[in-house]
Amino acid sequence: MFDEILKMVKDHLGNNQEVSSLPADQQDAVHHEVATQMTNELKNQASTQGGAGGLLSMLQNSLTSGSPIVHAIEGGLVGGLLGRFGLSPTIAGAVTAALPGLLQKFVHKANDPNDTSITKESIDQSLATATANTNTGAIPS
Repeated sequence: MFDEILKMVKDHLGNNQEVSSLPADQQDAVHHEVATQMTNELKNQASTQGGAGGLLSMLQNSLTSGSPIVHAIEGGLVGGLLGRFGLSPTIAGAVTAALPGLLQKFVHKANDPNDTSITKESIDQSLATATANTNTGAIPS
């Protein structure tokens, strides 16, 4: 699931003027940070919402910049973008402003029967893998 989210992030942020102004290696690091934060929070939400179906339903009903999942992703993301990457507040703001659109694309992909890149099954499988790794102490890939 991470690879598909990363691809989606790269596609979505590739059109963002602020992010595009960064050096290529920094763009790549920002893309990975966004994808990591999204993947982690989507897994957290899926586990509390009863799996992929509950996650997708919750996302469809709350895709605004003030939604709990957007706020949770922003919380982890802003600190990393400003602190670890030293990005300006303008660039960090542009990245976080893209989150509702990214989550909307995620929901669309998961609900599109003609797009098998992200499915309810792959979300549940990713969640099951994360849970199994947590229970065994293994580090997820």
